[in-house]
This record gives sequence, structure tokens and C-alpha cells, in this order.
Amino acid sequence: MGDRANRLSHWFWRLLQGRSAAVDAKRRNSVVRAAGTHQQRLRELTDEQLTEAAAELRRTDRADYSDADLALFLALAREGSRRTLDLDPFDVQLLSATWLLSGQVVQMATGEGKTLSGAIAAIGYALRGWTVHVASVNDYLARRDAEWMGPLYRLFGVGVGWITSSSTPQERRPAYAEDVTYAPVSELGFDLLRDRTVTEVAELVAPEPGVVLVDEADSVLVDEARVPLVLAGSVDEGSADRDLAAVVRLLRAGMHYETDDEARNVYLTGAGAEAVERALGGIDLYSAEHVGSTLPAVNVALHAEVLLTKDVDYLVREGKVQLINHGRGRVARLQRWPDGLQAAVEAKEALPASATGEVLDTITVQSLIKHYPKVCGMTGTALAASDQLRDFYQLRVAEIPPNEPCVRVDEPDRVYATVEAKNKAVVAEIAAAHATGRPVLVGTPDVAESEQLAARLAELDVPCVVLNAKNDAEEAAIIAEAGAHGAVTVSTQMAGRGTDIRLGGADGADRDRVVELGGLYVIGTSRHYTSRLDDQLRGRSGRQGDPGGSVFFSSMDGELVTRHAPDAPAPTKVDADGLVTDKGARHTIDHAQRVAEATNLEVHANTWRYNQLTAEHRRILGERRDALLRTDLAARELAERCPERHAAVLEAVGEQVLEDAARQIALHHLDRCWAEHLAMLADLREGIHLWALSRESPIAEFHRAAIPAFKELLGEADRRTEESFLEVKITDSGAELGAAGLRRPNATWTYLVHENPFGSDLERTMRGVGKILKGAL
Repeated sequence: MGDRANRLSHWFWRLLQGRSAAVDAKRRNSVVRAAGTHQQRLRELTDEQLTEAAAELRRTDRADYSDADLALFLALAREGSRRTLDLDPFDVQLLSATWLLSGQVVQMATGEGKTLSGAIAAIGYALRGWTVHVASVNDYLARRDAEWMGPLYRLFGVGVGWITSSSTPQERRPAYAEDVTYAPVSELGFDLLRDRTVTEVAELVAPEPGVVLVDEADSVLVDEARVPLVLAGSVDEGSADRDLAAVVRLLRAGMHYETDDEARNVYLTGAGAEAVERALGGIDLYSAEHVGSTLPAVNVALHAEVLLTKDVDYLVREGKVQLINHGRGRVARLQRWPDGLQAAVEAKEALPASATGEVLDTITVQSLIKHYPKVCGMTGTALAASDQLRDFYQLRVAEIPPNEPCVRVDEPDRVYATVEAKNKAVVAEIAAAHATGRPVLVGTPDVAESEQLAARLAELDVPCVVLNAKNDAEEAAIIAEAGAHGAVTVSTQMAGRGTDIRLGGADGADRDRVVELGGLYVIGTSRHYTSRLDDQLRGRSGRQGDPGGSVFFSSMDGELVTRHAPDAPAPTKVDADGLVTDKGARHTIDHAQRVAEATNLEVHANTWRYNQLTAEHRRILGERRDALLRTDLAARELAERCPERHAAVLEAVGEQVLEDAARQIALHHLDRCWAEHLAMLADLREGIHLWALSRESPIAEFHRAAIPAFKELLGEADRRTEESFLEVKITDSGAELGAAGLRRPNATWTYLVHENPFGSDLERTMRGVGKILKGAL
């Protein structure tokens, strides 16, 4: 009865929301039409007069636009864009901007002009007194879009800046000081984390949050929402046991280790543990001597060997391991795995170990986005993620109609019995299309497959250009020519590439020939783990009413099926070339993809449940830290708790030095206790699955342990601060923290973590049972 009531409630809510959205859409269309009535008058104004007209819309109170003011603003934006960018926005682009200005996520098809719509909305927010961050998906797009749209911003008297992962603090501060700042979403998060480690107000980089406008919103807000952004501080030089790397390299799947269905975790079997123990000189991995040191190191080395693949999960370039961001098909520069795993991969590749560190602070992308008072976004595939956007962010999705109807022909999937047969068919299809001169864009899941496909095409004398994490710096030029006559482009992950593919090449010279051939032909070598990424790839063809086509190839023994539909029946109707003609084959592929989407949603939900409490604790601690950083709170509190010491130091060095010394001591211990608290929470999560054995709720037990621990954190930080204030030598130069062993990290770096840190209750329970039984044996 309860489930039925919930479904009815959900249906009723969607019905009301739909009617409300319809009324809202009608009003916004009227506003866009009203904008057209200003057009002739505005064309007669000089640039200076246009800027003055925009200035009259400026407010400092963040007030919403009235319909009349919004219509005038849109008209100004259209005329300004025509003059500065030589772009005349379509009505649908202005309509999109109105939805963004109301804090919604808009779905716009590829090639419909999201970049300009986003810039118009950002200007609209800035004129109303908001600080705006446009969250891009990579460095290239952040800089490109800020520079491209710059003339339009300047005409409106709105400042714009950009930040990339290589930007220095001296470059970041003025960029953030502008009205609008373009930056990769990860950099926004890392700057927030880094600001929580500074000890002087002058060292702060990021401003108070206002509006965040998220590009590729579904990718950022859903696919990457669970990804922890982690800031670490250096401790000492790293070390990795190459002997362990050599030992685990000899272990055999099925005999010595097993992986879970999702290939997220790997476990030693009894035979595997015995093999490792023999290789390490007859030790007992589960003895008190080794269970807390050697066993974890073996597990991490096994993870690096089995679950992380070169040219799929990481590259080796310039003598270093560089991570690949799977969601974007790019190298995740300046990022790394947590230390044990990073060192294990370095040992696996026989590379020198990098410095090790400890986690100073973490924040998920979801918590980062919820840090902003107002959120909006745009993408080509938002509707498929509308439930998640509503449930996790309270965001509605508005579908913007295309300026021109889409005439792309999307063929049904071609399913093959084996990966080998599928690969042969893919190569044959590319070669056949290329022989006619039709441009082909091929989407592959990873670097390794893109390069293997390129090698097979070379054997057939089919030239191609490869775009993957190894050469993503050249992506704009590569994509711009992907629609040229005879072009074959092989790419990993097209979502967020950000450059339109024009038929006939960048200059459109061969457009007519390409149109006659059917336009750009998109070929997917496999389905992605979510249909939204498939649609992103398809959407590269058929832009602005252009002709085009797409087809996806799949196999019954491919990773999607074997991982997410392992019990699927074997095909019974298979042609000589391996093509499966069973009616149920496509259903199996669809089913496997839905299971993959559900699995990722569960991971997102699990992460959200556990991180809610930590996010609240981070907020409380952040308020405390900000007060210590910006005021004389530390000195006043120490005056109450240590009046004699306070009076003596005040007399010896003066008020200013005393306040600074008290601040430095208090911030050091607060940060130190927070880092220790995060480490405790990580350990707690690792063992929380054991509560499921007694049918207790792991999340309830997590809260039961974490809440009192956090309360003790604040008291412990105060106790340590008082103790250090009494002992640390304070001179005219300040507190000599280093001499007292109170050292801050001399370097920081960021982690990239893609994992399910909690798993399902059943997974955790069974894993715990296995460990208990093994320990008993």
C-alpha cells in the first residue's frame, strides 16, 4: 500500500509540475517575442549607448527580472552579440537564457549554441549583483569560452576571467575578482579546499559563492557527483614495494583472486593468500604482525595490477603515471590516487615513487555544487537525468526545442556474438563509409581501444585521426575537421568536447558533397554505461538540421553485458559473420545498460547518504575556522583560558603579534583534528559493513559513531591549542611552531577517486564474513 501511495504521489507531483512548467514556458515564449519589438530601436544605438542601456538594468540586490526588463535585456543581448561576436542568437537561445536565469537546467541539442546562451544568462545574473562561476568540464573549454565571449561581456560592462588547473594563485585571485569566472568544476572545488588550509586572509583565493552555471550539467551533477575532490598534504618521500608488484603479477584470476561483478574490488582467495605467503618467505598474512601492514599492501598491489589498466585508467608519460578521467576521456592533470594505490601503480610500472601525504580535506562534487545559493545548467541530455537532478538538487529540467528539426537517421544497434566479430564489423563499416568520402566519427570507450582501432584501419589503408587522452590539447583542431570530406576521426568520450562539427570541414568548403553523402556518420564501438553518453555521441551528427546518421555496435560478450547482465541467454540466431539476429539481443543490451545506470545511481545515493553528515560537519567547522582566520577570536579565547600566559605574551610582543600567534596555533590544531577525523571516518566506513551482520543499519551506525566523534573534535582542538599556547615560544617574529613540531605540509596536491566507497550492504556483509572466516582459519 505504501509503495502504491508513493507512486501515486510521485505521479501527481509530476502532473502538477508539468502543468506549471507549461504555463511558465508560455510566459517565457511571450517574453522572447517581446524582445523582438526592441530590435529596430536598439540597432540605431551606438555601442556606448548600448552599454548605458544595459547599465540601467544593473541592481545590487540580486532581484529577479520583471518580464519587461527581461525582454529588454534579451534584446540588448541579441544586439550586443550581433555586434561583438557576429552571432545573431536564435529565439531558442534567448529562451534557454530565460530558463537559466530562473535557476533551471536546460536541455539543448548539440550545435544549438549553449555557449552563447550560457554567456547571456551569466551577464543577466551579473547585472543583478550576482557573482557567477561558469563550471566547465575542462581547462580548454574554460579558457576558450571566456575569451570567445569576452567582447560581449565587455560591451555590457561585465568583467570576465578564466582559471585552469595550471593557473597560479596570483592568476586565480584576479580571475575570481571578475563578475563572471569560467573554470573547470574540479578547480572550483580544489580552490575551496585550499582556502580551508590558509592561515592568512590575504592567502584566500575564491570569493563567496553566488551562482554556478554548470556546463554539461548531467555529466557534472550526476555522473561525477559522487567523485570526491581530495586535497592532500605532503608528509615524506613515497615508497612502494616492487617485490609485492612482482608477486601479485604472478597470481592467476579465478585461482588466486576474484573480482566482484562490477570489477570495483578484487579479493585474494585462500590459494592466493597461501601463494603470497610462500613468496614472501612463509609469513602469515593474517597474523598480528602482518594483518595491519603487509596484508593491506598486498591488497593495494593486487588492485593496481588487476583493476587498473595502462592506457585505459592511466597513461605513463615523461616517467610519471597520469590518470585518465573516464567521464571526459582526458588526462586528469595534477591529480592522483590515494597514496597507497598511487605508489602501487608506480611500482607496477617500475617508476620512482612520488611523495606521500595525508588527506587534509575532501568534498564531493555534489557538496560543492550545493555550496552555491543558486544553481543552473545546460546540457544536451538532461531529460534522462531529470529524476536525479530533482531528487539530489531540487532542479527542474526545461527542454528547449531545436532551431531546426533534427533529421539524423539513428539506426538500430548491430549486435554481434563476440567482441572479435563486432570489431571486424566496425572496421568494415568504417572502411565502406570512407570509400564513399562520407566523414565518419567513431566513439570508443578508452585510449587502448582507440589506438587498436586506428592500427586496424591503417592495415586497410584507411587514414584516421585519433583524439584521446594522449593528445587532448589538439582536440579543437581535430574536431573542427571531423566533418570534412573523407575524414575519419576516432575519439574517446565525445561528451564535453565543446566544438561543433561542421559539414565540409571548418571552412565548409565541401559541405554540399558531404550533404549529398548523408552528412556525418557517427559509429559507436560499444554502448556506454549510460544512455546519455550514447546520445551525446549521436548528437555530434545532425546539428542545426544537417543530415547525418548514427549506429552503435555491441557484442554479447562485451563488458557491458558480462558485467551487468551475466545471466543473459546465449544468442541462438547468429549469421556467419557473427551478427546476432535474435529479437531479444537488443533487449539484452538495453537491459544491461539500465542495470549499469541503476548501479551508478545506487552508488550516487550511497555516497550522498554518507556524505550528508560529513558535509554538515564541514560547514560547522568551516564557520569556526573562518572566525578564527578573520578575527581575534583565538586570542580572546586563550585570554579566558590562559590569562597569565596571555598577559605575559602580550607584554612581551604586543597585541598584533599575540593575535597572529594565537591564530596560527588554533588553526593548526583545528586543521590537524579535522584531518584525523577524516581518517577515522575512512576507517569507520571500511568496517561499517560488519553492522549488517547483526541486521543493524550501517548508515545509522555510521552516524552513531561520527556525531560524537565530531563533537569531541572541537573540544580536542581547543585542548591542544591551549597546551601549545602554554608551551610554544612566541617572539617578536611570531610563534615558533616548527620548533615545537607543529609543521604544516610543505606541498599539497589533489586526488581523483572513482570508486564506490561503500558498496551495497550485501557486498559489505559477505566481504566481512569472508574476512572473519579467513581470520578464524
